[in-house]
Amino acid sequence: MQRRDFLSVAGAAGALALSGCEAPPPPIEGGFTGIDVARGHALRDGALKGPSPASVERTRVVIAGGGVAGLAAARALRLAGIEDFVLLELEDAAGGNARGGMVSGIACPLGAHYLPTPGDDAREVQDLLEELGLRRRVAGRWEYDERHLCHSPQERLFFRGEWQEGLLPVHGVGAETHAQYRKFAQRIDTLQHAAHFVIPTLKADVTPELLALDAVSFANWLDSEGFGDAQLRWYLDYCCRDDYGAGIEEVSAWAGIHYFASRHGFHAPGSSGSSADSNAERDGVLTWPEGNGWLTKRLAGPLGDRLHTGQAVTRIAELRGGVEVDAWDAASKSLVRWQAERCIVALPVFIAARVVENAPQVLKNAAAQLRYAPWLVANVHLRGPLADRPGAAPSWDNVIHGTRGLGYVDARHQTLDPTPRGTVLSWYRPLGPSRHDGADGRRLLLDRPWTGWRDDLLAELSVPHPDLPALATRIEITRYGHAMSIPRPGLLAQIGAQRMPPDAAHRGRVVAGRLSFAHADWSGYSIFEEAFTRGHVAGAALG
Repeated sequence: MQRRDFLSVAGAAGALALSGCEAPPPPIEGGFTGIDVARGHALRDGALKGPSPASVERTRVVIAGGGVAGLAAARALRLAGIEDFVLLELEDAAGGNARGGMVSGIACPLGAHYLPTPGDDAREVQDLLEELGLRRRVAGRWEYDERHLCHSPQERLFFRGEWQEGLLPVHGVGAETHAQYRKFAQRIDTLQHAAHFVIPTLKADVTPELLALDAVSFANWLDSEGFGDAQLRWYLDYCCRDDYGAGIEEVSAWAGIHYFASRHGFHAPGSSGSSADSNAERDGVLTWPEGNGWLTKRLAGPLGDRLHTGQAVTRIAELRGGVEVDAWDAASKSLVRWQAERCIVALPVFIAARVVENAPQVLKNAAAQLRYAPWLVANVHLRGPLADRPGAAPSWDNVIHGTRGLGYVDARHQTLDPTPRGTVLSWYRPLGPSRHDGADGRRLLLDRPWTGWRDDLLAELSVPHPDLPALATRIEITRYGHAMSIPRPGLLAQIGAQRMPPDAAHRGRVVAGRLSFAHADWSGYSIFEEAFTRGHVAGAALG
C-alpha cells in the first residue's frame, strides 16, 4: 500500500512546549494509510488499460465495486440462491468509506462510524440487522441489542469555554436565538407532514413539493424563511458538512431539510409538541469502535474467495449474450478478463462513466450532474486519558464550536471497562465547498503533507484539551478524494429523473441492458441505508 512507511517527527506539541525543565513530549509518528491513492490515479489516467488479458475467467454475475452497495448486492445474490459470482474491489479490503482499522492495537473507524436505527421504509436494512442479531422482536415489539446502541452520554459541544450537552448551542444564547430554534422546529414539523421525506429516497416519489425545495440552496431558503440567527445557522451548517461534506450555501434546501425531516425532526430546547418536543424520544444510534467497519466486515466474511481485492476495474462492456469485465490485479500486475451473464456496477458514478464502454445515457447524465466532497479521517492514539474542561461529561461525539473539523469520536466510548486508559480519537475533516473551504479541497487533500493535517488536528483539539499533544503517540490519516456526492440544488430533479419505472419488488432500479447500477450516488448523497438498499435491490432483481 502506498505511503505506509510512516515518518517519525516531532509533533506540533513542540509549539505547546512544557515550561521549566520538564522533558519535551516524545515525537508523534504518523502518515497516510487506508487508501492507495496511486492505484486509483493509475485507473483514472488510463495507465492500467491496454495489455491483453493474462487470463479469462467465467462466472454468472460480476459485481464491480466492494463498498456497501456491492457487499449488499452480494448478500442479495446469496439470499436468492445465486452463489456463482465474484466481487471486484479496488482497495485491499472491502467496505468503501465504511471500513475499520487499528491504531496501536485499538480498533477505530476509517470512515463512517454509525448507523441510526432504521425506520420501516428501510426494511432491507432492518432485515440485515435482524440477521446479525442486532434487533429482535420481544413481546410484539422490536428491541435492539443495547451493547451495540451508542452508550450515554452521546453528544456534547465545546462552546464558550465549557462543554454542554447536545450539539445545539444553548449556553448563554439569547431569547431571540431560542425563538429561532422553536420556529425552525415548527417549520420542520410542518414540512414533515406536507411532503414525504424518506430514507432510502428510492422508496418515495419525487413530488413537486420536494422539487421546489431542491431548486434552491439551503442558505437561500433559510434567508427566505427569516432564519438568520448565527447559532442556528452554525448548527445547520455543521449538520450539512457532517452528512454531505459541504456547507449550507452548497447543498439544496431539500437536502438540508431532509437531514431532519427524514428521521427525528428538529428539537428546540424547552419546547413541547410533536417533533419540537425537546424530551421526545430520539432515534437510537448503532455504533462500534471500528465504526461501520463492524457491518462491512460481516457482509464480506461469507464471500470467501468470491471477494477479489486489489482489483482495478478498467473496462465493462456489454456484448451479445453477456458482459466482459477487465480488472487489473495489483498483486500479479496482470489483467484478468471476467465473462459473465450480468454485471452489477456498484462503482461511484464518476468511475462507472469512465470504465463502461458505450456508456448509456442514464449514466452519462448522472456523471455530468454529480460533484463530490473530499474527506479526511485522522485517528490519533493517546497514551493516557485526557484532562477535561468543565461542563458535560466526555461523550461518544465531541464537537468544538467554530472549527473546520467536525470534532472527534472516542473509540473506547463503547467499552464496558470504565478504567481510564489510552484510547484513539477519530477526527473528521470535510473538505467540500463551505465557508471554511473553497473549491480546491481535493487538491489540498492530495498535495498537503500529513504533518500539515497533524498540526491542524492538534491545534483544534488542544482548545478543549491542552494536554492532548503531549499524550499523542501516533496519527494515521485516511484520505477520500471523492468521499460522497454533494446534493446540490437541482440534483434531486436530475437523479430522480433517472429512476426506472417502479415495480412492486424492485422499485428504483437503474438498469441498462445487462448492467445494473447500484451506488449511493444514485440517491444524490451518501449514507449506509441508501447504498445498502440500492445494492440489495440490484442483487435481488437477478434472483
